[in-house]
This record gives sequence, structure tokens and C-alpha cells, in this order.
Amino acid sequence: MKKLMLGLFVAFGFSACSLNDGNNYVDCGANTVVNFTGFPFACNYSVKNMPNNPAVAVIASQEKMDEFFSKHANSCPVASDPNIDFTKQYLVGIFAGAKPTSGYDIVISSIVENNCEIVVNYHEKAPATGEVVTPSPTYPYDFVLIPKTSKGMIFNKTTETSDNIVIGSFNSNCTGGDCQKFFQINDYNTLKFLNVAAGQYDFNQYKYTPTIKKGEYTLFLKSVPAEILALKGQTKTYGSPDAADQGGIYFELRQGASVTKVFIDNNDTQDQSADIKLFKKAIQEKITSLK
Repeated sequence: MKKLMLGLFVAFGFSACSLNDGNNYVDCGANTVVNFTGFPFACNYSVKNMPNNPAVAVIASQEKMDEFFSKHANSCPVASDPNIDFTKQYLVGIFAGAKPTSGYDIVISSIVENNCEIVVNYHEKAPATGEVVTPSPTYPYDFVLIPKTSKGMIFNKTTETSDNIVIGSFNSNCTGGDCQKFFQINDYNTLKFLNVAAGQYDFNQYKYTPTIKKGEYTLFLKSVPAEILALKGQTKTYGSPDAADQGGIYFELRQGASVTKVFIDNNDTQDQSADIKLFKKAIQEKITSLK
């Protein structure tokens, strides 16, 4: 297993190192989960010099932030907060290096710490079979915010599937901070998306908080009705969700190159079979359990 030991000191401000170095590290006791926040970096920042080789970055000050990144006007449809309080947080980034086409990705999946170190677990994705890609170089990366720390860091590559499910409840006429509830369920963690705007379901533009729990995607996939699985990359709407302030349920299934999206009226409608109604209830109950 390839690991990179990164000694983190405030004086460094920024560190970038290859992910291909193998280093042993000392077991320093039991691991505990480090809470982090997903940061939609591309909405407000760009990297001045994108690394061609796999690398990591730890930013500990606004000065280093300004040195290595350019700030630009928000490029996402929804408002995003670009500010970071470096007295409380560090920005941790991981770069996959140059890739020949689109379809590649790199994801920080979990972070744990023990008495002497922080372990950042990540995995990578290559284009899936049948996935349409753009034949030009891409530079995948991921950024998260972590609590300020003086411990060294290890970046640990894991093997995870990129398949996932997104479930949500929405109501465009509802006012308040928790009207749109959306979660991504995969087999290594569950993400709660923050401040989702009605009708804006590109989830790369939202901050998120993770809950580390294994196997949730595989378990929830068993409850998906055959008629939804048969859609295989299509989008379907049951009833007229949110047409009369009744809201609706959102379901998205990503399997390889296939992305299936379903919108379900909160009211039972004639086009909802018994299986769809049961599945709608299962999503509602899952959302209640997650929030």
C-alpha cells in the first residue's frame, strides 16, 4: 500500500509532495474520526500551477492561499462561501496529476487521527466502460477543510467504488434553512449537502459534511424497484412534484457511466405503482434517519 508521510508545521504554510512515495509509519494508537467539510473549491478558486504529477497540498494561511491560488467570481449557479478561517481550519487538497481525458476523479473519502498522526484516506476513479470522455488533458483534485492541527499527515490510497446514490426531499415554496434535504450514499461514507437550492442538483457546487459508515450504498440499492433500475441512465418524473407546494422526492443512481434520475410527487399519483410508493416511503424514512 502506497502512503505519503507529510510533516505538517505552521511555518510550512503550503506543502506539495508526490503521492507515489512509499513510507512506513509508526502505529500511534487507536484511530478516531476527524470531522471535515467538503469545499467546492472550483466555484471560487483556481490553481495557478496545476501539478502534472500526483501531489498533496496543505494550506495553513491566507498568505499561502493567495500565493498558490487565484480567486475569481463565483462560477457556480448557487452562492458559495469562499472564506476560510485559518485560525481554526486548514485547507487540504489532493491532486491526481495530468490525465489524458475527462472521466478521471480523485476523492478524499475519510480522515482519522491517532496520538501522533492524521491519516487522509482517498481513492481514484478512471473512466467507466462506455463513458463518453473528452480527449483533452484533465487535472482531477479534491479539497476539504479540516480542524487546525500540528500533527503529521499520511495520505493513504484505498480501493473504493465510485457508484453512489443521492436521495433528497425538496419544496421550492418552503422557506428556511432546511427545506431541501439531500444526501449522497456510497459504500465508504454518507455526505450531507449543505444549503441546497431548489432545482439546483449539481452537487459538486455544495459544501458537505460526511458521516463515515461502510456499506450503505450496497444495502440501500437492494430497495430500489426494478422499474427504476430498468431506466438505466434516463430521467423520469412520477406525478407533478412541487406543482402545488406539496414538494417531492429526488433519487439519483450513478453506476459506472450511467446516471439515472427520478423525481417523485409527495402525493400518491396514478402513475406510481405500489413498488414506487413503497420506495418513496423508504427514501423519506432514510432522510429522516440521516438528518
